[in-house]
Parts: sequence; C-alpha cells; structure tokens
Amino acid sequence: MFRVLTLASEFGSGASSIARRVAEELHWNLLDDGLIREVARAAQVDPETVRKYDEHVEPWWRRFLTAGLRAACIHAGATLADAQRVDLATTMAIITQQVITRAAATGNCVIVGRGAECVLQDRMDVLHVFIYGPWAERVSRVSRRGHPLQDLERRIRRIDRERASYLRSHYGCDWKDSHLYHLMLSSQIGDEEAARTIVDIIRNSGVIARIRISMSLPAS
Repeated sequence: MFRVLTLASEFGSGASSIARRVAEELHWNLLDDGLIREVARAAQVDPETVRKYDEHVEPWWRRFLTAGLRAACIHAGATLADAQRVDLATTMAIITQQVITRAAATGNCVIVGRGAECVLQDRMDVLHVFIYGPWAERVSRVSRRGHPLQDLERRIRRIDRERASYLRSHYGCDWKDSHLYHLMLSSQIGDEEAARTIVDIIRNSGVIARIRISMSLPAS
C-alpha cells in the first residue's frame, strides 16, 4: 500500500499544482516549499539560503575553491564537521535527504522533486511519478506565473539541466530514467485529471496489495 508520493517533473509542467491537488484529496502533508522550511530548520539557516542551493549543483570551479577552503580550515585546526559546512550545496543535499527519509517514515505525504525518487527508491510503500509536458505548454505556463518573457525559454532549459545534474551528481541517477518511476504522465491531460489518476492508484494500492498477498499464500 502506497503511503508516500514522490513527484518529479520538467520545469513548467504543473507538478506543484498536481501535488497540491493530490495532497488535498488524500489529506496528506505536502512537502514542496514546506520541504525547504524543514531543511532550513534542520540546518539552522534561513529558508532563503536553502532556496539558493535547492536542487543546485555547484560548478566545478566553486567545488575546487571550497575543497581548498575545507583543507585550509582543517589545517587551521577546525573539525571536519566545521570544514564540511563550507560546501553548502552538498551539505543542503545531505540534510534534504535526511528530511525526505524522515518524512517517508512518517508517511501520508507528497514530496515534490529534490531527488526523493532516488532517496526512497527501495521503499515499497512509495509511488514515484514523473510529470512532463509539451514545450509550448510549459513556456505558456511559466509565463503565466509572472516571470519576465525575456530569456524565458533559456530559464526553463537551465532549470531542467540543474534538476538533471542534481540527481546525477548526488545520486548517480538519470533524471528521466523511466525505471525510477511507476508512472510518467503528460501534463496535456490536465492537472485535475493527472491528480485524479495518481489518487486512484494510491487508493487502489491497498486492494492490489491484498490481492497479491492472497495469491502468494499457500492453499489450505
């Protein structure tokens, strides 16, 4: 029986709207912007710091610089834990993974992005879904959010690359590998229909699980 939903997506495909509908219908906790607040609380930093590094992988020159800073910290007598804090992106990814793991253990939650499909891949009670959409629809949806039209397409491509890089760097996963997901849905079917499809699968998962168990039991 599914107790957790992870929802990964292409930028601008409506995953946040779909996640909100699913959470409301099931009366589950939604960890989207809420996940940022949880990570900020765990890291004891302000939410804006987490947003800055959320699903980002630092470029190679910054990683090179921070590696040097960590070495300098250790040489100066700082602890390894203190030195590790220099690499904020990696630290935030580790804390995010811990928050995701704790949320899944509690159950009844929808987790949007942040590599949750990789973190929770071995849990049998988690449904993994990927949302994608036609390019023109994604551009239109993002433009309606009030983002400047200038360089809008470049922004969408950049965020998609950052999401793919985040999973590849921290988890060694291909962002669009179909084997990571139980279901891949096109946003063309609409947010409401996508949410209804996901809710139906979750609600019916208990019935399916009971059927599987009964089929596996030896005949009396």
